[in-house]
Parts: sequence; structure tokens; C-alpha cells
Amino acid sequence: MNRCPIGLLVILALGLLWAPLDAVAPSEAPLTRIGLLTSGAGPSPLREGLLQGLYDLGYRDGHHLAVEERYAGGMHERLAALATDLVQREVAVIVALGYAAIRAAQQATPTIPIVMLLGGDPIGSGLIPSLARPGGNLTGLAALSSRLSAKRLALLKEVVPTAAHVAVLFNPDDVSKALDWTQTQVTARALGVRLHPQEVRDPHAFEPAFAAMRQAQADALITFGDVFTLQHRRRIVPLATQSRLPAIYELKAFVEAGGLMAYGPRLEEMYRRVAGYVEKILQGAKPADLPVEQPTQFELVINLTTAQALGLTISPALLSQADEVIR
Repeated sequence: MNRCPIGLLVILALGLLWAPLDAVAPSEAPLTRIGLLTSGAGPSPLREGLLQGLYDLGYRDGHHLAVEERYAGGMHERLAALATDLVQREVAVIVALGYAAIRAAQQATPTIPIVMLLGGDPIGSGLIPSLARPGGNLTGLAALSSRLSAKRLALLKEVVPTAAHVAVLFNPDDVSKALDWTQTQVTARALGVRLHPQEVRDPHAFEPAFAAMRQAQADALITFGDVFTLQHRRRIVPLATQSRLPAIYELKAFVEAGGLMAYGPRLEEMYRRVAGYVEKILQGAKPADLPVEQPTQFELVINLTTAQALGLTISPALLSQADEVIR
């Protein structure tokens, strides 16, 4: 009877112990799940910017991580359930776009890290106590667009020097934009402009809002940017054109949809910078210790075709300041 050498038995035993570990190839290892939450409709440009940013950092969708996307389709009342679903799926990080989604994520979990992308004021809206030390489980990027309100109104006056009545279209449900309204009022008083606020919180409110602007004989329009107005830019822009209202927006996407001009942060760059926060958290950083960033790159975009349709002449000096001119 052949006897198996003791040394061979040891090798076989060790092989059995290590086999389960070796059998799990890197591509078959459990994926890190990242939640994406927004009140808008999918697919979101945020997803593409986030994935591109993570790709640049060496991560691959479907190989290292999986993105769980949740879109409320404009119905804020769905956000709580969507946020809870992400929590139950034990995502490692929740990326939340816009005030309503950020608040829903905060209420759904006090522990899972949340990376926000916000156009307004996160302190005044009660999301965090400080930019430098946000505390809790929330950090990310905030555009603090109110700081650009004076510039937008000044640009609008440069294009339409006779504008004395300016309509302001905004979503009152986004309380992070309250400071935008306050700062715009301050600038309007300094420039001798009377503002006509028009609230829109659902898609059925756009036509009545523009009818009210015409009745008020508004000379121009400012539209505050948030997830809701961005989602409905292809309704807002044609209504502004039909109403013969020169309009300035916060985001380039409005001008690409036919709007007159925009001045604000480069949204694509902010999307990619979100990935940096996600990567730091996946490496063990705590959200409470990661300061909230503000954009450092801004762009002025002008649509000359729309200007001509409105009978406006854009000065060479202003055109020379533009980062992009759409013809």
C-alpha cells in the first residue's frame, strides 16, 4: 500500500485553505456600490461626469464599483423612499444632486457618507454648519451662486441698458437659493431696477408665470438655476423667446437650448470634482473632515443667434469677455 508523504499532505491541506481566496478573481470580487440621488429625471449628466472622474482616478464601472441610480422624475415626494432604498442596499456613498435630494439623503441616514452637489447656500439652508468643517456625514461642492447674482444682473443691464423691470423666475422649494433672491434685490436697488418675482414649483406653472411677466411689462429675465429649472430648460427658453424677454441664466445648458446668455460655474467640472470626494471617502476619509469646496472656474456663454432674433446687439467688448459664443 502506497503511503502519501507527510510533506505532500501539508501542501494539499494548505492548498485547500487558500483555494477559496485564489478562486475569487478581481473581476468577481464584490463591487463597491455608490448611490446617485436626484429629484430630476434620468439619465443624469452627473452620472457621466462622476464616472469620468472616477475613471481618471483608476476606477471602472462594473469592475471596481457599481452605481445605483435613483431619479425622482420631478416628484420630490418620492425622494424619501428612494433615499431609504439606497440605504437598504448598503451603498458606500450617496451622491446627492440638489437641495431636495440632499435633505432626503440626510434624513435617511446619519452614518452613510453623502457627497452633495448644490447650486445654492448649504449653510443658510441648514444643510451644514460650516464650509470648513461641515460635520456629520455630509460634504461636497456648493456653487454659492448668490455671489454671482450682482454680475448676472450687471451683464443683463449691459445687454439691455433700458431694462427697468426685470422678472426673476425661481423654484421656491429650493430654499438653498433664498440668498440668491436677497442678493439680487440688493443689486437691483443699486442699479435702479425693479424686480418681479415669479415662483414655479411644478411644470404647469410656466405658462402662467410668463403671462404674468408680460402683464408686468418686464424688460428682461433672470432664471435661478436648480435641478427643477434645469430639467425644464427646454420649456423655459422658448417661452422667454416667445415673450421677447432677453434672459440670463446660471448654466451653459440653458444657452445651448437657445437661451441668450449664462454666467456661472462650469457644471461639467463640478461633476468630475465630485469623484474626488467619493474617492477620498472610499479610501477612509470622514465627510466631517472634508471641507466643502466652491467652484473656481466660471464661464460666460452668449448665443448670438438668439440675440439677433431678439433684435439685440452684443458689444465687441462683451463678446471678447465670453468664454464661448454660440452662432
